Amino acid sequence: MFRVRTGPLLGLAVQIVLLAGLTCTVGLGAAGWSAALAYAGMLCALLRRGLRRVGADALGPADRVTLARALLVGGVLALVVDAGSGPAPLGVLVPLTAVALALDAVDGRVARRTGTASAFGARFDMEIDAFLILVLSAHLAPALGGWVLAIGAMRYAFVAASAALPWLRGTLPARYWRKVVAAAQGVVLAVAAAGVLPPTAATVLVAGALALLVESFGHDVAWLWRHRPAPARTRDVPVAHAERISVVRTGSVAVVRAEEVVVARTGPAAGGAEPLVRLGPAARLATHQPV
Repeated sequence: MFRVRTGPLLGLAVQIVLLAGLTCTVGLGAAGWSAALAYAGMLCALLRRGLRRVGADALGPADRVTLARALLVGGVLALVVDAGSGPAPLGVLVPLTAVALALDAVDGRVARRTGTASAFGARFDMEIDAFLILVLSAHLAPALGGWVLAIGAMRYAFVAASAALPWLRGTLPARYWRKVVAAAQGVVLAVAAAGVLPPTAATVLVAGALALLVESFGHDVAWLWRHRPAPARTRDVPVAHAERISVVRTGSVAVVRAEEVVVARTGPAAGGAEPLVRLGPAARLATHQPV
């Protein structure tokens, strides 16, 4: 249990060291510090919760690589938020993004070579990818237009929709093209953020990446819709009515009770007869007659 506590907390400490380094090099301000610390604190809490849920006592080798990527993403977040009132220091932002993207190809290989691949690690990796894309989309939106935010928001819109539509929570089959499209988003956004392309070329490139993402999500949504669970079917039950009459004598008065009983045929029984099952009384009538 000690390692569970120290693993994510060590990541939080490294994030603080990274932010201190950015402060010394590019003059990171309070806004960047606040955003990155909030992100790192949330990351630490979610990792601790995830490890306990899967019964693991420490991060695996591939998970530690993903954690390193996550801390670099925290640095990118700090630079993007801090540059809200001015240009971001591309000389630091682009290398941090490039290393984070490069490590995305490392953690999967480490997991396969060490035999430590897990659903927890795959989910951790996917969430870090999605958040980096969201941060880069927010960084490019002022220059290219608000439509760029659709790239970063699509994953979270899908998660929100799945909360209301249970069929979206189905298990998708493995699809290599999905991984290619996801990787292309980060690379395209990083190239556009580097400022090496003319604005028109950057807009066309990012728009193409968005089109690929829409196609990929559309394909998955269509597959989930076609394979959604069939709704439970109800069977019409034939209903019959019968009347049961009882007479109770009390002295010189007889109480006659007529009780209507609802019965249903449940299906053919042996010999072709259909048994009747009483569902409950439908109405009662009581009369008092002198004898």
